[in-house]
Amino acid sequence: VAAEEFDRSRGFWWSPDSTALLVARVDEAPVRQVWISDPARPDVPPRQLRYPAAGSPNAAVSLWRIDLAGTSSCVLAVGEGHPDEYLTAVSWNLSGALAVVIERRQRRARVLRLDSAGPESAPTVSVLAELTDDDWVDLQPGVALLADDGSLITLERDAANDRARVFRDRMAFSPGDLQVRSIVAATPTGVLALTADRPSESCLTLLSFDGGVTPLLTGGWCVAAARGDTIVATDSTFEQLPRSRVFVTAPRWRQIAEIQSFAAMPPVRPRVELLTSSPVPTALLWPSTSGTEHGSDRLPVLLYPYGGPHAQRVIAARAGFLEAQWLADQGFCVVVADGRGTPGVSPAWERAVAGDFATAVLTDQIAALDAVLAAYPDRLRSDRVGIMGWSFGGYLAALAVLARPDRFHAAVAGAPVTDWGLYDTGYTERYLGLPQEHPDHYRRSDLTDLAPNLDRPLQIIHGLADDNVLVAHTLSLSAALLAAGRPHSVLPLSGVTHMTPQPVIAANLARLQIEFLQRTLADSGV
Repeated sequence: VAAEEFDRSRGFWWSPDSTALLVARVDEAPVRQVWISDPARPDVPPRQLRYPAAGSPNAAVSLWRIDLAGTSSCVLAVGEGHPDEYLTAVSWNLSGALAVVIERRQRRARVLRLDSAGPESAPTVSVLAELTDDDWVDLQPGVALLADDGSLITLERDAANDRARVFRDRMAFSPGDLQVRSIVAATPTGVLALTADRPSESCLTLLSFDGGVTPLLTGGWCVAAARGDTIVATDSTFEQLPRSRVFVTAPRWRQIAEIQSFAAMPPVRPRVELLTSSPVPTALLWPSTSGTEHGSDRLPVLLYPYGGPHAQRVIAARAGFLEAQWLADQGFCVVVADGRGTPGVSPAWERAVAGDFATAVLTDQIAALDAVLAAYPDRLRSDRVGIMGWSFGGYLAALAVLARPDRFHAAVAGAPVTDWGLYDTGYTERYLGLPQEHPDHYRRSDLTDLAPNLDRPLQIIHGLADDNVLVAHTLSLSAALLAAGRPHSVLPLSGVTHMTPQPVIAANLARLQIEFLQRTLADSGV
């Protein structure tokens, strides 16, 4: 949950002088056990996994200080029986150590200062800030750190301006009209942050404490990380493949190196069109050749969304559309749309899915489809519309043909969440609440009750070794479809987890999905 839902992939943090560590200790004993088996290898025992499904106990986590001499002391604890449930971030620099903790319902987070102490005693813990939100507190990377002068830097929601803004000692200093994605580092004169002038862009920007804004890497999609005065940034555009460069901030911002890439050149070149007439961020991709394989001047449409929290697909990065372009080259107009719930637009945009994963996300995919069909009525087939996606995108693809068969004529759902009560605590409870308190939120968001509605072709794909979205999701939906007498197909992937990193399997899987869509969409038209 820490890594998947809170972007905390570390479990230890060095002191600035390298004489001590802060270490997270995780006790999984309270977490329920599940078993993942490999039916293709019946001689191998099932693998035990601790999986905290929504509404069930989480792991108990404590933070310890350990000195090189081996002396250790517990600094704080979170979990059952404590006021906070999750340890979401830790930072330690010359100005001091911070920890960010958040309650189970995620409406209150606390920034804790861990004051220095020697090996004989534990650091004292004091509350520097309490962040609250009626829906949930956004915990983006860099949500709290100490600047060189000891001031507290946070990234908080400004509800009045509907923006995420950078605060210094709880006073906003980034412009009220600028959306800040995340904080990269604090400098003596300001904060390096990733900002969004447009939802499709991520720009590296210096936000000065005096209110100044200095763009550093703009016009495309940038990610960056910092250690001290050193910044490593990777940026891309629709025309440029990613490049990684090393910068320093002191005594001035300058590039000191470029990291050479030895990646093979992609075999496709995306032809991305951003559709400004769509009410949601929408990208179109057309076949590289002018003709189609269907013997028609008009193309079938294929929606290829993720569509949910945490992930944005319409980004100004060429590499982000390689697979979408390959799909388009098979004879489709591919539509990638980021509806409400996805990041990049505003905090209110993301909060539109509070208590309901189904309604807004599906409505916005249809709005994007309508905009595309209106823009190109003579080039597209409105009676041949497919949708495919993975994970949340798989959930959305299955939802589309179950809830709106009048608009979607075939779907491929990869590793879909079908019962949100089976997904993890940190993600699901943030948006739907505790299932014990809001069972209606879970009912309106789940798919199994919609099973009798299916009258369009649906292919469901799931890795049997998936430890993120358990294969139980697909099996429960398939059972409900069978009970309702609704034809569908299930493709189990032996030995495959949530994603498909094996190149041969991934390539063959892509061909199987596109063949299913080509065949079923051809049959759906007149």
